[in-house]
Amino acid sequence: MNKLGSVNIGGTNPVRIMGILNTSPESFYKKSIKKGKEITYAVQQMEQDGADFVDVGAMSTAPYLTTIISEKQEIKRIINAIKQIQNASNLPISVDTCRSSVAKAALDLGVDIINDVTGLKYDKEMINVISKSQPSLVLCAYGKKPLKGNLITQTKLLLKESIMLAKSAGILTNKITLDPAIGFFRKTGKNPFYTKINSDWQKRDLDVLQNLSSIKLNFPILVSVSNKSFIGKILNRQDPSDRIFGSVAAEVISVLNGADIIRTHNVRQTKDAITIAEKFSRQSKKGL
Repeated sequence: MNKLGSVNIGGTNPVRIMGILNTSPESFYKKSIKKGKEITYAVQQMEQDGADFVDVGAMSTAPYLTTIISEKQEIKRIINAIKQIQNASNLPISVDTCRSSVAKAALDLGVDIINDVTGLKYDKEMINVISKSQPSLVLCAYGKKPLKGNLITQTKLLLKESIMLAKSAGILTNKITLDPAIGFFRKTGKNPFYTKINSDWQKRDLDVLQNLSSIKLNFPILVSVSNKSFIGKILNRQDPSDRIFGSVAAEVISVLNGADIIRTHNVRQTKDAITIAEKFSRQSKKGL
């Protein structure tokens, strides 16, 4: 049985929803940024709206933004957020970080899910931290070198590298979830948290969503498309706040194509949409 934290995922389990909570003023989607008491209210609303987890981040990793802050600042933000979430809600907490010191601070507070957008490849000490605590992991496709050739094949290879890193730290395979990194394959960027490609990044993201079943590698897969750039580009919506309908449409397609977890800013709307999508998905499976 695959698990993310305490929650059963994949297989015949319902598609799960991970609500996004950002404490970083640098984040691309300003409505997702919470501070002070807003954190409490936001997580309680997510729980009420049907979230299965809350994913909290303290430093934006959007490739097109200059967002790097000190580790000390990221730790301070994440500790404050975790404590508020734990006091306000029973939702399992995922911490979105690629820095080992931040992961350690979170794990020391009882968090049991680490979501690393670099798939354990950015910070060499991350392996030691997760080896000691054995959390569940969300591993993103990520490469430090520019990619060439078929990007679906390359995405799978990058994910396999991260799976091997996790296994080297003693993480059981049933505690690993994969993320194909929608929005993180780019021609250029302003931070080190993206994978460089020379081809059309929008086409890459669309191809990934169409080929989720082949990218899964027999692991549960998490998809995060909420309000992202490719939706803005397709719809010509510069403001992320105007991308909600496009986001929900992409999330539905992701579910129909095999996504097990949807990570979203829009928990209530996503919950409704994927509940309907699952009905169609299960009907189509019965017909096979």
